[in-house]
Amino acid sequence: MKLRLLPLRASLLPSALLLAATLSALAADAPVPKPANATVALIRSLAESGALKPEAVAALVAQAEADAAAQDAAIKAAVAAALATQQPSAPPVAAPVPEGTVRVTYIPAPVRAQMMEELRHEVLTQAAEENWAAPRTFPDWVARFRLFGDVRVRYEGDNFPAGNDNTGAFPNFNAINTGAPFDVTGSAFSPQLNVDQNRARARLRARLGFAVDLEEGFTSGLRLATGESNSPVSTNQSLGLAGSGQGGQFSKYALWLDRAFVRYDRPGAPGQSLSASLGRFENPFFSTDVLWDDDIGLDGLAVQGRAPVGDTVTPFFAVGAFPVFNTDFNFASIQPAKFKSTDKWLYAAQAGADWQARGDTSLKFAAAFYDFAGVEGKLSSPFTPTSAADQGDTDSRRPSFAQKGNTYMALRNITPSALNGFGTTNQFQYFGLATPFRDLALTVRLDFNRYAPVQISLLGEFVTNLAFSRSAIAAKAVNNLGPGGAGDFVGGGDAWMLGLKVGHAALDKSGDWNAGLVWRRVESDSVIDGFTDSDFGGGGTNLQGWSLSAAYALSRRVSLAARWMSADSIAGPAYKNDILQLDLTAKF
Repeated sequence: MKLRLLPLRASLLPSALLLAATLSALAADAPVPKPANATVALIRSLAESGALKPEAVAALVAQAEADAAAQDAAIKAAVAAALATQQPSAPPVAAPVPEGTVRVTYIPAPVRAQMMEELRHEVLTQAAEENWAAPRTFPDWVARFRLFGDVRVRYEGDNFPAGNDNTGAFPNFNAINTGAPFDVTGSAFSPQLNVDQNRARARLRARLGFAVDLEEGFTSGLRLATGESNSPVSTNQSLGLAGSGQGGQFSKYALWLDRAFVRYDRPGAPGQSLSASLGRFENPFFSTDVLWDDDIGLDGLAVQGRAPVGDTVTPFFAVGAFPVFNTDFNFASIQPAKFKSTDKWLYAAQAGADWQARGDTSLKFAAAFYDFAGVEGKLSSPFTPTSAADQGDTDSRRPSFAQKGNTYMALRNITPSALNGFGTTNQFQYFGLATPFRDLALTVRLDFNRYAPVQISLLGEFVTNLAFSRSAIAAKAVNNLGPGGAGDFVGGGDAWMLGLKVGHAALDKSGDWNAGLVWRRVESDSVIDGFTDSDFGGGGTNLQGWSLSAAYALSRRVSLAARWMSADSIAGPAYKNDILQLDLTAKF
């Protein structure tokens, strides 16, 4: 005999489960339990085996008990029909059975097995399709998402040793360029950087992101992060800081769009990779924080690839084009006739290799060229501003974000006239970078793993600005000058660092640790100060000194870290800065 089971509907599921219980009883030649009891028993059995979600059990039991009376008659009829097809050789002797049960004499074992298997298959198939079974699995789209993030709480002490020049030698060019132009003929100081008052801050960093596998090589991702401003080099939020309409008095803090990208990874042989990223994504270049801060995200398009050559060498490359600044569509906003766009771009290329020198030693090195097109300042066409609202045709050449250290030039070519006291009033000025930036960077890292899991690493980088011209800068520099600000230009165009790190390469489990020591010298115009490390010396260039750090893992996902940084200015007015940072970081 062959039993053909019809597709189960959700409303008939209790009947199917009851039939399964009845057939189980028939297979054992035992009394058939009452419909509700059989259904409940099977439901509980499936739940214990993991085939049903816990939340589905309660609903199925309730429905089975509610329909027990109606299902009793249907099951008896089904069993009677099955008995009629068997035509046993002798009628069985009826034995007393409890009320509400049915006794069946015999169904061949192969038929019983087939009936049970078909019923089980259809029940589980429907359960999987309707997502009420298999509690240890998730829908396909869930498996393609990866959630990640971290929270860091920091104590930071900023200390300024005695002797710093606090006479007005450190203009805050970022405050000037992101606000109203400054009248250089006035008697008031321009906005100034803090160089003499110590500060203690509690700071918070929180980041939350996800990456989703779009299949066939495509991936997309997004990350949100804290930050007291839209700075490209920091996601720190100083607790209690009131500014930009947030913080202070336990007010809420802002979240910023920190990453948003689409990436394609082309399948390749083991060890080979080729990918293209579009949007806002992690820095794709092998580098240190001399040129790029750890928090930097690049906007634009990047292509990366690598492929092994033999067993020990794997060459790699990265190229990209990145918009640094896009001119306001309506610039100049107060004039009917608009100014020409002066958009700024970064074009970059890097090539290098990983070399497994011996079983316990590896070397990674690369050379990169970064062409920052259009970032330097340019003197405007002659004009006479009569108020701070007037605009010059090169105002968009000023940096939209800066830290400190780069050399600046005046952007506006202001014509003396009766409207400005023939140059004695209304000299509203913005400032731009005094040099182009075309950086050549050489980066190397050497890892010794003889004492694994403890690793000893040496890291070094040298950067030179190929566009640096001392004479060209000296003709227009307004800062980084000799004593009293009246001497010759004293800045430079080179940067280098050398670091040693000992310990575990990553803090992956409780007890892991590492410690590091770094020496650096970053001259005034070697790199763009808005993109370099935001911690050392308070951020920026024209700094030299050392950093000492240590970190310890409290657990797989929680760690403690401490760092001491001591920085001195290289050229120009005296400036010293010592910073202590204590971090507690939790990641997921």
